[in-house]
Amino acid sequence: MIVYDRLWDTMRERGISQYKLIKEYGFSSGQLDRLRKNENVSTYTLSQLCRILRCQLDQIAEYKQDE
Repeated sequence: MIVYDRLWDTMRERGISQYKLIKEYGFSSGQLDRLRKNENVSTYTLSQLCRILRCQLDQIAEYKQDE
């Protein structure tokens, strides 16, 4: 399972809020909701987040094996 717990820490470190992602970068609230719930998102979305946050994928997503 892919989880996005690291995304919120990276956003905080970079000073980018969810509001800013929506208003300045055109992200939909639905996309952010899917990220919050660790649901499926496209690789395009992940790529955009990496570009905006100037980070690597492992700074926003992590694979965890089901227990």
